[in-house]
Amino acid sequence: MRPADNAPRLGADLNVGTGVALFPLLRPHRYVLTLLVLLGIHGLVLAEHGVNPVLANDASPYLQLHAGDPVHWRRWDSAAVDEARSSGRLLFISVGYFSCHWCHVMRRESFSDPGIARMLNSAFIPVKIDRELEPALDEYLNSFVQATRGYSGWPLNVFLTPEGYPLVGGVYLPQEQFQTLLTRVTQAWQQDREILEKAAADAAGSLFSNDKEPVALTLDRDHVERILANFVKQSHDIADELGGGFGFASKFPSVPQLRTLLLAESLTPDPKLRGFLVRTLQQMADKGLRDHLGGGFFRYTTDPKWLRPHFEKMLYDNALLADLYLQAADILQTPAFAQVAYDTLDFMLAEMWRDGAFAASLSSVDDKDVEGGYYLWDDATLERVLDDDERRAARLAWQLAGTPPFEQGYLPIAGADRGMIAAQLTIDGEQLDGLLASAGDKLRAERRARNLPKDTKQLTAWNGIALAALARAAATADGTRYLAAARQLRDVIATELWTGSTLLRARGVGGDRGQGSLQDYAYAAEGLMGLARTTRSSADHALLREILIDAWQRFHTDRGWRSTSDPLIPMLPASPAMSDGPTPSPSATILAVTLETAALLKDDGLREQAETAMGHSGAVLSEQPFFYASHVAVLARFVAKPP
Repeated sequence: MRPADNAPRLGADLNVGTGVALFPLLRPHRYVLTLLVLLGIHGLVLAEHGVNPVLANDASPYLQLHAGDPVHWRRWDSAAVDEARSSGRLLFISVGYFSCHWCHVMRRESFSDPGIARMLNSAFIPVKIDRELEPALDEYLNSFVQATRGYSGWPLNVFLTPEGYPLVGGVYLPQEQFQTLLTRVTQAWQQDREILEKAAADAAGSLFSNDKEPVALTLDRDHVERILANFVKQSHDIADELGGGFGFASKFPSVPQLRTLLLAESLTPDPKLRGFLVRTLQQMADKGLRDHLGGGFFRYTTDPKWLRPHFEKMLYDNALLADLYLQAADILQTPAFAQVAYDTLDFMLAEMWRDGAFAASLSSVDDKDVEGGYYLWDDATLERVLDDDERRAARLAWQLAGTPPFEQGYLPIAGADRGMIAAQLTIDGEQLDGLLASAGDKLRAERRARNLPKDTKQLTAWNGIALAALARAAATADGTRYLAAARQLRDVIATELWTGSTLLRARGVGGDRGQGSLQDYAYAAEGLMGLARTTRSSADHALLREILIDAWQRFHTDRGWRSTSDPLIPMLPASPAMSDGPTPSPSATILAVTLETAALLKDDGLREQAETAMGHSGAVLSEQPFFYASHVAVLARFVAKPP
């Protein structure tokens, strides 16, 4: 799994000394390549600077942020690639997103610097990418950096040859190291272009080639049960059994894996697995991953105890977690988890909903460029806003006492025993609830006076995930109130994001943006499927089938799935199965929705198409099923437990 927008690790292992540097291209457990880069010095020319009208009017607030940079950023399109090829300059592609803290830091330190801008404008074709609008390109470049560095994240900065082959890349670099890198790469390209072009093309071929014919497997129930058992074993091997979640450093929600473990528990109940699931879900709900005042979940925590969040809130995380907690409430028979889901959906509708769809994210930094500043409380503010009784109750119930864990103060965290708190304050439970309710109201009112930037663009893929969560909630006894929002969102997808022949990627203040990727088709289809289960509407089923057929035509080949139907440069080859990331595998999602739709509509053609592709995917699941959790779930649902 990929660490998110990592701090300055690239500078530590990038060889920028004089003479010859070897940039190792590493794919763990497979091979090592070397790419020769010769270093030197290059003269540069100053370019004029003004507001970039292309970025200023873009649908992406992240690209709008860079409109005033002295770097002459291009948008990602054929014109940028053609310019690189006609001029013989390297493409410099910088990928980030609105709520990414280190993206803002690198913009402030490097991309706003006139000297660095002169270098980028003179020697390169600089392209600024919102990763949320170009998921296929982001996936390709992240795969390259992950393979060559052993880690990746954002901001992601990669140099590509004019033909589109990555030369070298990494994540955040401090200004001085980034400037040194620009100088070395510029000189190397000037002196040894032919060597570097061949080396980059050869490296891309070695890293990403897929010459193997897809292997069809007979997926009988015994085989699938072995794959599922192996998935559960691998999950236990890397699970934090005491603290919940996976790994022992940063903690991510890992929804695809938890969702498949819930399915495994529903098929074969196991006390150990159940205990891990309950513990993980409780920790995520009670600790710092969740905003206990305003609702919703942050993207991840930077510590293994779920206490210190990285403060951006993403639509996809909140929608996936709402859906996960609803499933957990049912499978684990824990009603409190359903309330977590409803609270999360309420947050989404209150803070991210506009004109029938959801915004992409809330920033990790406030309007003063302070990470977490919107969510943190210092002692002076607590004393000013709360009366004595409220403050005493809040400090005990929400861990607002002792040494503040953040420079700006405390983050409210729940989970303390209410009975013990009431006894300590010599009040009863009802009085404690009243004090906490009034304290919460006052703190929320105070917080509303603060300013938290928002990425307002509406992504088809992430709104599809949100539609699935709303539809699942609407089907529950206590969640029927979400049906109206689900129908509004369905209408936006059907009438504004679906043109009748293609899905768009996004809509925003600057207009609609481009052809949808496999993600958009997969998650929109999943959302429509979820709503169709509830409404049983023939129109919903018809739209769903139309989008599915278009997805198969655009993104599936005889070698498997590809992320985009119209790449501008060579990208990742088609694959029989795509791994999970923060969101579920789009290929697995398409398979699941296709199989369910085929069964519902009695469409043998769709069913046979999906079963053939599912058989091809089985070969990659045997070795590392943990990273293909969503594909494992498809096999378990439709083979081990047929609908």
